[in-house]
Amino acid sequence: MPRSDQPLRLLILGGTADANRLAAAIAAEPRIDAVLSFAGRTEAPKLPPILSRIGGFGGVAGLVDYLRAERIDRVVDATHPFAAQMSRNAVEACAAARVPLLALERAPWQAQRGDCWTEVDDLPAAAAALGAAPRRVFLGIGRQNLDLFAKAPQHSYLVRLVDPPRGRLPLQQVEIVIARGPFDRASDRALLEAHRVDIVVAKNAGGDAAVAKIEAARDLGLPVVMVRRPAIPPRRTVSSVAEVMDWLAHDSTPTERGV
Repeated sequence: MPRSDQPLRLLILGGTADANRLAAAIAAEPRIDAVLSFAGRTEAPKLPPILSRIGGFGGVAGLVDYLRAERIDRVVDATHPFAAQMSRNAVEACAAARVPLLALERAPWQAQRGDCWTEVDDLPAAAAALGAAPRRVFLGIGRQNLDLFAKAPQHSYLVRLVDPPRGRLPLQQVEIVIARGPFDRASDRALLEAHRVDIVVAKNAGGDAAVAKIEAARDLGLPVVMVRRPAIPPRRTVSSVAEVMDWLAHDSTPTERGV
């Protein structure tokens, strides 16, 4: 850690298994005073062994105010690869507040032998890629943006959610499965078979926690509509908790905060 009588003040932007693993590693470091921030989209997130907060910051300006008020020395962005707005805000806010930023970003999945992917740039393109003929679709995209697929009502949808929906989903033909990952290949293969799924829609999240549906589709010879990751401004990026811990321990002392 930087040599100081005061602990390093660290903000982790979380909501992923990677963020939870980082929080567990940091909990054993007395010279780091960390808080893990959740966006609040999951009703009962798995709480880390460090201080946590739930909710947004109020855009770039709100995040800048938070960094200054809490005297944050470093920020680690360990959000989901598709939490693009939060990541963009972090880049801008950390630059404005002169706080070093590091992204913990898992590598995207790569198509393997036996995969049948149609890669698209966004979810509207994914809905269009399903085609006109009715199909049984597994939507592995969470609860956000389901309304985009309501524009293709000829399909029947299987949606897996972490929390039960509070109201009706915006899909005419839909079945809901409530489950919390990580998932395994055999169970996801059984799920796709039991619901007679024809095609899978997924975001290219990468990592191990959600890859089971991709492996299951490969096993069953099912096509996958794979949504590419959104663009994020340039930032320093690593792919492991060990690399984050090394950055916290050995990188240069944080730049003096803006006032």
